[in-house]
Amino acid sequence: MSLQVFIPADTTAIALGADEVAAALSMLAPGIEIVRTGSRGAYWLEPLIEIEQDGQRCGFANITTSNLPELFNADGSYDREHATSIGAVDALPWFRDQQRITFCRAGVIAPTALDDYVAHGGFRGLRRALSMSAAEIVDEILQSGLRGRGGAAFPAGIKWRTVLEAQDSCKYVVCNADEGDSGTFADRLLMESDPLQLVEGMIIAGIATGATQGYIYVRSEYPLAFRRMCEAVAAARAAGYLGENVCERGQQFEVDVRLAAGSYVCGEETALLESLEGKRGMVRAKPPLPAHRGLFNKPTLIHNVLSLAAATSVLADGAEAYQSLGCGRSLGTTALQLAGNVRRGGLVELAFGVKLQDVLEQWAGGTASGKPIAAVQIGGPLGAYLSPAQFETALDYESLAAAGGMLGHGGIVIFDETVDLLAQARFAMEFCAAESCGKCTPCRIGAVRGVEVIDRIRSDENRADNIHLLNELCETMTHGSLCAMGGLTPLPVQSALRLAGHLDNRS
Repeated sequence: MSLQVFIPADTTAIALGADEVAAALSMLAPGIEIVRTGSRGAYWLEPLIEIEQDGQRCGFANITTSNLPELFNADGSYDREHATSIGAVDALPWFRDQQRITFCRAGVIAPTALDDYVAHGGFRGLRRALSMSAAEIVDEILQSGLRGRGGAAFPAGIKWRTVLEAQDSCKYVVCNADEGDSGTFADRLLMESDPLQLVEGMIIAGIATGATQGYIYVRSEYPLAFRRMCEAVAAARAAGYLGENVCERGQQFEVDVRLAAGSYVCGEETALLESLEGKRGMVRAKPPLPAHRGLFNKPTLIHNVLSLAAATSVLADGAEAYQSLGCGRSLGTTALQLAGNVRRGGLVELAFGVKLQDVLEQWAGGTASGKPIAAVQIGGPLGAYLSPAQFETALDYESLAAAGGMLGHGGIVIFDETVDLLAQARFAMEFCAAESCGKCTPCRIGAVRGVEVIDRIRSDENRADNIHLLNELCETMTHGSLCAMGGLTPLPVQSALRLAGHLDNRS
């Protein structure tokens, strides 16, 4: 049997040279079997190649085409003690100390190989769901405490129950995979590394709610994720997991993959539904809620990628196993994405409740520049900036809200002491002005005026009056905007100004 070498093929690993490494290795040692996997999310180690060794996958980090000949010989043998060796990958503390549930297969399996997926526990949740009634599945989700991972953290089970109880012969399941927050990449990583898990979650949700059609709305800037999802859906359909008779159990469910419109606001669920219907992506007023009148005016369960993926684990292992992780009302695990000025960038999956300080030290490893961390922004471009005095905050929904922030999609962007926080505040307003759908005045006009006011503050022009004006503008945007685009933009603006010393804690 030829030596198997596992080389990642997700967007970030490819950007760091994984394709070139794979091509060079095939030329250097033609007898080696190269298996393209997804990534484990340790981007600080990519390209990370792995070799099966004594029953373990051993890793070699930051491989390039130049150091490849030092590691491998033409006959397929290799240097086990090479300087790039990190030993058994699972034993590396960065991986060992995580609680990987949703991302347990990421970087381990070939992304769209159905047999590989099943061999590593795939479709266990679906098989159990097929033996349960719809109400029993929904109750399992309710009991698990699973909350939406897209940012709002609404209890998933309540959504499922609402759609189940809706009286309509046509229902839909929609996956919001239009991941657009800066510093976030968890959805992309899962779709590129373990896309069949998302397909399984969609099927379970369909069976539980009575929906027969699902749509996965993938961010337009994610061409590889889009391709992987199309391949995964095709593989599941060919194996009988999709169609008119799912797993020959008399259940009907189909999934189609759609490419998003390229607009940040289409990540808002009602704007996404408008886009799916072929319209301009603009926010709808609520009520009615999508669970009552969503896609094509029919009851619709809409979740993000990680919510649906987590549902597979809930059904596979049971509600009690899932709720044994986490704390308070934040149960299960969260995918934290470490970006910005960071030494060890990547994704870590941990139980809710871990301290931000521990994440910054143990997993992020501090800044790439080596300078002290001055601020972190959590929750994407609409998230608050936290100061070092707040780094003892636990990473769960309630603790972050109490600290004036939000967890959002789990992105953590790190800044050292050279950061210009006034520039960051301006960026938040400018981002809102550029990405607003234009439907409501506080967001459409307020963000433009906000940029102008911040520019006057930066120029030290009537500073006190302009800070007062900015606070009033932020209050109007918070309470008057139709959706979170305008409603949450004041959060990064005011927290950045506060950290920069331009607002006191009462402002």
